[in-house]
Amino acid sequence: MKAFEQTLTAIATAALSCFVIATASPVASAESAVPPEYAHLGPSPAGANEWDCQPDEDHPRPVVLLHGTGMNMADTWHTLSPQLANSGTCVFALNYGGAPELLNPHIVQWGLTDIRGSAQQLAQFVDTVLVRTRAHQVNIVGHSQGGVVARQYMRFEGGTDPLDPANNKVHSLITLGASNNGTTFGELQQRASQLGRRLDVSEKLIVRGQLGPAAVQQLSGSGFLSELNAGGQTQPGVTYTSIASRTDGIITPPESSFLQPGPSATVDNVWLQDGCPGNTADHNELPSDSRALYLVQSSLDPDRFPRSAAPCTAG
Repeated sequence: MKAFEQTLTAIATAALSCFVIATASPVASAESAVPPEYAHLGPSPAGANEWDCQPDEDHPRPVVLLHGTGMNMADTWHTLSPQLANSGTCVFALNYGGAPELLNPHIVQWGLTDIRGSAQQLAQFVDTVLVRTRAHQVNIVGHSQGGVVARQYMRFEGGTDPLDPANNKVHSLITLGASNNGTTFGELQQRASQLGRRLDVSEKLIVRGQLGPAAVQQLSGSGFLSELNAGGQTQPGVTYTSIASRTDGIITPPESSFLQPGPSATVDNVWLQDGCPGNTADHNELPSDSRALYLVQSSLDPDRFPRSAAPCTAG
C-alpha cells in the first residue's frame, strides 16, 4: 500500500507541475453592468468584461478568451487581454468548468469538469456578449482545453450553423497549444497506464482522480475527441488558426494541436518556431510569450500586425 501511495503521489506531482492549478479569488466589487450570473466567477483580467463596451468599425467582433485545464481567466490572460483592449477590441473572458475542492469546498478550481458542460456554459456566455455588445459574431482565443471547449460549442451547442454559415456566432477560432487531437500529457498517460495495470484499474480512473473528467476527455484516443472530430474537425465559414510550440511538454506530441480543414473552412497551422527557431516557450508560457501573442493579434488583425513582423523571442 505504501508503494502504491508513493506512486500515485508521483503522478499527481508530475501532473500538477505541468498545470498550475489556480483557485478562484473572492469576488471583487462588480460594476453595475456585470450580468449577475457572472458576478461569482472571480476577478477578470485587465481590460476584459467591460460589459458596456461597444465594438467599432475597426474591431467589429468582440474577442472571448478561454483558459485551459486547472487555470483561470485572470492568470491566463493577464498579458493578452489588456493588449487587445488597448487596441480598441471589446474583450470578454470567463472561468468555466469549476469544481470545488474536496476538502475546501469554498475554493473552486476551474477547467476540470466535463467539457460538454463547459461548452454549454460558453454558449450562454457568448449569447450574453452578443446581446450586450450588439455584435453579430465573436472571435475566440483558447489556450489548451479552451480550444476544445470552443470547438465543442461550435459543433454541438449552437456556435455555428453548418446549413447557413452566415448565421455562425463565431467568425474565427485561434488556439494556443490546444488538445485538438488528444495528448499523452507528457509521461502522465504512460505512468497512469502502468500503474493501472498493476492495480487492475483503468488509466482513465487514475487521471480522472488527479485532474478531473476534462483531462480524461483530452487523452489520446478518448471517446470524447473521437466524437468531436468525427466527420471533420472544422465548421463551415470559420477561420481557424492553431499555434503550437515544438517545445510543448503538455500537448504531446505538439503537432496534435493542428487541425485538418474541412469544407468551407480555413485552417492556418503555425509553429511558434517558424522564423524563430530559438523560441523555447512551453505550454504554460504560450499565453504570455510575446511572439505567440503577436501571432494571435496577427490572426485577428493582419493589416496592423503583419506576421512577418512577429518578434523573435527566446520564450
